[in-house]
Amino acid sequence: MPEQLDQPLSETRARWLRWVRPKRGTDSDGFGRFAEATARFMGSPKFLLYMTVFVIAWITANVVLAQATADKAWDPYPFILLNLAFSTQASYSAPLILLAQNRQDDRDRVLAEQDRQRAQRNLEDTEYLTREIAALRLAINEVATRDFVRSELRDMLEEILAEERRTREELHEDLHELEETETEAGPGHSEDSWA
Repeated sequence: MPEQLDQPLSETRARWLRWVRPKRGTDSDGFGRFAEATARFMGSPKFLLYMTVFVIAWITANVVLAQATADKAWDPYPFILLNLAFSTQASYSAPLILLAQNRQDDRDRVLAEQDRQRAQRNLEDTEYLTREIAALRLAINEVATRDFVRSELRDMLEEILAEERRTREELHEDLHELEETETEAGPGHSEDSWA
């Protein structure tokens, strides 16, 4: 063993440490994949068919052998060995299925968190775009649009025409008054006559 920490380990000690402390993540991940594959297979119709064929073959072989010779049957009628095999299978398959479900729950949790983050980003983007659209609408309302300019020009034209109409009426009234004053003064009484 090295006396100081800056000296490397001997090759045998390093090999022993690698064997005692395996790489983290790889073994548990490999076992998790094995558990998922087992659970997936045990939930398939193929597994049910294989199991049914196995049980029928087991029972048939033991019944036939028990009828032929009592000593040759390895698991006579109550089929205790078959029952033990089923119990062993159940005791191993249940934890494997639970492990596979836990791994699936972990994946679902990660996916749900990613979905939540994506939804949050989408909400923030939508709120930002809504604010931008509102700002553009306010800016557009401040800019003179074609319809706004047309309505303003139409209002100004109506004001000008109304003013012209009033001016014509005033001129017409003034002209009418002037004609009345001339007719009252008489035909030879014009202002040009004093000259």
